[in-house]
Amino acid sequence: MRSTFRDRIALAAALLAPLVVSVALVPVRAHISSANLALGLVVVVVAVAALGSRTAGAVAALSAAAWFDFFLTRPYQRFVISDSDDVTTTLLLLAVGVAVSQLAAHARRLKLVTVTDAAHLTRIHDTASLVQSGASPYTVVDQVSRQLVEILGLRGCRFEHGTLLGRPPHLEQDGSVTVGGAHRDLEKDGWPGEEIELRASVGGRYLGRFMLLPEPGTVPPPLQTRLVAVSLADQVGAALDTAGPALDR
Repeated sequence: MRSTFRDRIALAAALLAPLVVSVALVPVRAHISSANLALGLVVVVVAVAALGSRTAGAVAALSAAAWFDFFLTRPYQRFVISDSDDVTTTLLLLAVGVAVSQLAAHARRLKLVTVTDAAHLTRIHDTASLVQSGASPYTVVDQVSRQLVEILGLRGCRFEHGTLLGRPPHLEQDGSVTVGGAHRDLEKDGWPGEEIELRASVGGRYLGRFMLLPEPGTVPPPLQTRLVAVSLADQVGAALDTAGPALDR
């Protein structure tokens, strides 16, 4: 919801901010070169792109080029350009605005990925520390269950210790999901409509499994996040292995 609201604000800014700035530059347009006026509008495009999405950045670039033509090139107040240099400047404004806006949006996305990676690393570190501290394996199970619900966006998650039962969909060690032994295209088909098994094992030995229940209609998280889920389950396997086969809560 927050992202959608911010994108709407950015799109509105993309349409209006170049207009406002262009009008503000009208009194000084005769004293400033076209190139410098265009650079001022590029700053506006970058600001919009940093706030919103690639689409907002591209719209801001188009809006900046249009209002630069209308207000800041001769003949004024017409979408016509009489000077060939101004034509070149307008085209460069559009090209540079689009390119810079895409770079700004890309940088914002990389920042988000970095923050997400740091959060995942913290989860793995905290769980590994809990295992090494000698905590009860069920304390580890409880913590990992909460983490799995959070990072995978699950409706529910329960742990089964002991014998493997049935052949439910399976979250593999490589982060893929198989259903009946066949690979499922998560990007195209989404989560299976039933519980998904995530095994807790050590050295190839099965010690238990998490049964993951996705929210209906949700988009599966990226591969990176699914691999974090596998790593967390492996920490549970290590805790169970250290505690021994006979465990009573």
